[in-house]
Amino acid sequence: MCDACEKRGPWKGWRDLPKSKPGRPLGDWVDLAHVVTENLSRSPAFPQPIIRKIVEMPRDNANVTEIHMVVHHGTHVDAPSHFFIDGPTFDQIPIERLHGAGVVWKIHKGPEAVLEVADFERATPKVRPGDIVMLDTGWASKVNTHAYEDHASISREAAQWLVDNGVKMVGVDFSTPDLSSHRRSKDYDFPAHVTLLGQGVLIAEHINNVAGLAGQRVEFMIPAIAIAGADGGHARPMARVVEA
Repeated sequence: MCDACEKRGPWKGWRDLPKSKPGRPLGDWVDLAHVVTENLSRSPAFPQPIIRKIVEMPRDNANVTEIHMVVHHGTHVDAPSHFFIDGPTFDQIPIERLHGAGVVWKIHKGPEAVLEVADFERATPKVRPGDIVMLDTGWASKVNTHAYEDHASISREAAQWLVDNGVKMVGVDFSTPDLSSHRRSKDYDFPAHVTLLGQGVLIAEHINNVAGLAGQRVEFMIPAIAIAGADGGHARPMARVVEA
């Protein structure tokens, strides 16, 4: 039995949040996904994906692509079941949790920084209950380099601040809101994941192209694949600037 699972306790459920109401659109949709390749930056804990054509023209009369990869490769959203035995799987996530109004915050603190409550309190625009929050730390530009795994992390207290302020999803422009794999101790307890997912706040990882949206209110759509029983879903998120 997983000792850490016992310490986390049961999943606390979805928090009641107001319905998200984006303002009038002011710009075009921006693609927030990385293109998935076999060599895209990934945690060393995960196997390298395999992407291949099993039917291919001109030898065959059509093209058919087969993929073998974890649901946490590339741009994706974590389901609560990623860290909670009794948490909902991705196909059980209500659709309203995957779209709505929100903000993009520019918080550039450098390699291996810790994002604290004070960083979120200073960030603009101010968050509203029911918002989705995406973080621009400048790290998406480092994808496919060694520096990509020297990303920032969110402290336990800052994660709880997001919960307390009614955020329904937080997205990061790097691989995980917790410490990168090479910095974790053997008994590391994933405080950001456990705090957020445990209280119904979804996590989007490997977000791209948010720099041009920083400091603005936006509308998000985060369509992710609803795979039965999955602890995450591959996604192609998009966002557009809206009236504040």
